[in-house]
Amino acid sequence: MTVNEHLTGTVGPSTLLDTWQAASIESVWLRPGDWYTPAAEALVEALEARLDTAPSAFRLGQARSESGVGITEAIDDMAVLFRSAGFESAPIRSIRALCEGWTQGSVAAPAAPQMADAESGLGTAEYLTQRLSEVYGFANRQGTTVTQTHALVMIDVSVADADPWQRMARNAAVGQALKAAYGDGYPMARLGDGLYAVLVERGTSLGRGVAVLRDHISDRAVTMRVGNLMRQPPRVWIESLPDTHHYAHELIESMQR
Repeated sequence: MTVNEHLTGTVGPSTLLDTWQAASIESVWLRPGDWYTPAAEALVEALEARLDTAPSAFRLGQARSESGVGITEAIDDMAVLFRSAGFESAPIRSIRALCEGWTQGSVAAPAAPQMADAESGLGTAEYLTQRLSEVYGFANRQGTTVTQTHALVMIDVSVADADPWQRMARNAAVGQALKAAYGDGYPMARLGDGLYAVLVERGTSLGRGVAVLRDHISDRAVTMRVGNLMRQPPRVWIESLPDTHHYAHELIESMQR
């Protein structure tokens, strides 16, 4: 069944919001006192009117993120709504919109939205390639070598047979973990399902930082209840950069999957 079809359950329009809340608190919600938000009511109204639920799901994701609700809890909660309304599952378009809203509620949008990955809140491969172009250009002007001054910290948390819900939750969790670990000023990107890269300057603490980052990602995964959706422990390594930007671009392309 799709959201454009008639509701087939016994839940009436006036009771769907209450039914959703009760079922969610009974099964997936952690703190009953913070469940209600006007965005939840708006999503119910869109569903009852048989409208596109993605815009309302996006606003719900923002509201959940701003109130500190984890991505897994937010996804599970919305799934309860669609089951309560008589659907087998929530539409993937609405799930994605929820995750996009949750991500935007967690971190500031990048300066170039067209180079942003909606699921993780990080940059795309194109964004990282552009930032690398700037680094190589600066090195040429300064007479230095990027190979000696910079490197990529690579993070791989991928697991086999992840469904779309799991993928979105994993990407959102790792994106937030990397933002928290590095803060502003570090170009980051999602290169594939479960594969991420951070452009860093080389230094004496680079090697030690890899172990700290691995533990940080694992801890955040547990906190956000997605530890079972990713490789444990995460694979983290330092990837050397080539001499020219052309080869750096080829390196990024080879890593995408």
